[in-house]
Amino acid sequence: MPMKKYVVCGLSGRALNMFIEPLTGEHRRGHRIAALLDDDPLREAVCKKRFPELRSVPFFKADAFHEMIEKVNPDTVIVAGRDDTHVRYILGALELNKDVVTEKPMVTTVRDAKAVLAAEAESRGSVTVTFNYRYNPYHRKIKEMILEGKLGRITSVDLNWYIDTYHGASYFKRWNRMRKYSGGLSVHKSTHHFDLVNWWLDQMPQEVFAYGGLYYYGPDGEMNPEKGEKRYCGTCHVKQKCRYFVRWQAGDPEDDHIQANEHQHLLYTNYRPDACIFDEEIDIEDTYAAVLKYDGGALLNYSVHFSAPYEGYRLAINGTKGRLETKEYHAPGRIPCPRKNSF
Repeated sequence: MPMKKYVVCGLSGRALNMFIEPLTGEHRRGHRIAALLDDDPLREAVCKKRFPELRSVPFFKADAFHEMIEKVNPDTVIVAGRDDTHVRYILGALELNKDVVTEKPMVTTVRDAKAVLAAEAESRGSVTVTFNYRYNPYHRKIKEMILEGKLGRITSVDLNWYIDTYHGASYFKRWNRMRKYSGGLSVHKSTHHFDLVNWWLDQMPQEVFAYGGLYYYGPDGEMNPEKGEKRYCGTCHVKQKCRYFVRWQAGDPEDDHIQANEHQHLLYTNYRPDACIFDEEIDIEDTYAAVLKYDGGALLNYSVHFSAPYEGYRLAINGTKGRLETKEYHAPGRIPCPRKNSF
């Protein structure tokens, strides 16, 4: 088997867990990581400490992409950094006729999506966007039932997604909370949900109408214990008055979003994932509702909520021969669901 070479652009947690770990472990035969790229040299140290077999692999700063490609000549470019950085490496790879495997979302703006599609059409390389949620056995079973015709022609879908106060709030502690980095959670998170529906239906959205609002987080959040200077969970002087913080401690004393701060200097340079969920700089929404019309005639009613008492979803798929209904609760060990006396 010929050896296939990869370069990894962006040493995020997902890059380490979902790409580097498999390529250096279970799938190492016939595959080799030939170079690493990131803006933060500390991420190189973190990566190579975890994967000692990569110690001799060259590391490049973010502005040295073309130099890296020229020196290494990889078969595939893996893109897994912060969402807004994806487009530069995808376009750079396609320009050099390289295949791309990118973490979702592919890009964060319509302009960038159009640029990637145009570049791919002109390139010998291709772009693959990784949507790991399709591989859930439950979701695959739903796909099988639709393919088997058990529901007939699909007419409509109702999908209501709930992100609990632990998981939902975590997006507002990190870089995701700024639109210039994430495009908003309708891009960063809902892309999973829309991909599932697109895949189940084997149809593409034709028209979309949507609303979004910021109701729980940001400086005007009703549970904000104190307006004022920038705060961090690890050092906050009013955290015992914060109902979110108190609930996390009651639900999971090993909360990684809080305790990560203790070792933050070992993980990133000038970045903390425990910023206050009530900060002024938050400019994305925490609640969305949308109606979609698909090119095959199906309709979707969708909503997602990022401060729910529990986590999971409710799904109904209507067809000419029947209706499928299901609900799924996620991570009951973190915050029990359903839970009494939840705010």
